[in-house]
Amino acid sequence: MARPVVSDRIWTIPNLLSMLRLVGVPVFLWLVLGPRADWWALLVLAFAGLSDWLDGKIARAWNQTSRLGTVLDPLADRLYIFAALLGLVVRGIIPWWLMGILVLRDVLILGALPLLRHFGYGPLPVNFAGKAATLCLLYAFPLLFIAGHTSIVSDVARIIGWAFALWGTALYWWAGLLYAVQGLRLIAQTRRDERADHTGGRTGTEDSDPARPQHGSTRSNRPGDR
Repeated sequence: MARPVVSDRIWTIPNLLSMLRLVGVPVFLWLVLGPRADWWALLVLAFAGLSDWLDGKIARAWNQTSRLGTVLDPLADRLYIFAALLGLVVRGIIPWWLMGILVLRDVLILGALPLLRHFGYGPLPVNFAGKAATLCLLYAFPLLFIAGHTSIVSDVARIIGWAFALWGTALYWWAGLLYAVQGLRLIAQTRRDERADHTGGRTGTEDSDPARPQHGSTRSNRPGDR
């Protein structure tokens, strides 16, 4: 089965859905911290989850996969996670350390992007563990908001919500470890290719034209420069 073609299109239905999800982030945060309209906030989260699933389906079915979409989709997920964490922490529903653990992972991933870019690679594609982690966390946050109220339902929601939160946190870091391993392998492969190209180019130059000046770099042969 052929892989979908990634285009440079901007105005596609999946991208519009991702943009709507991004617009919903400040709305969600205001509902949680302003009027504390939790049920409306949960509707915004539900829309975010539905649109996240829908834009992927449409992109694959209608061949509307785009480079912008590969950036907007995970960005929206991370912003919703951050907004939900901030709201839960400020309202005292979850401790600061949980937010710190999750944010630290994203900081490390973002910090690695310049290194990957130096070797010609963009952001790594989302892996299955990362998708599962995001799904667990997006299940956990609505339940934890419900747990912030006083009722029998909130007691049940607290237990299930914390189970999803802890499992999602573990998967989130496992996905980060997989990204790190993948990135190190790509960098190592690129270095091996550059050394091989440099050695081969130098040998070929010496054999064919001794008077020709040596090239200082073969970095243009990197996959990201093609």
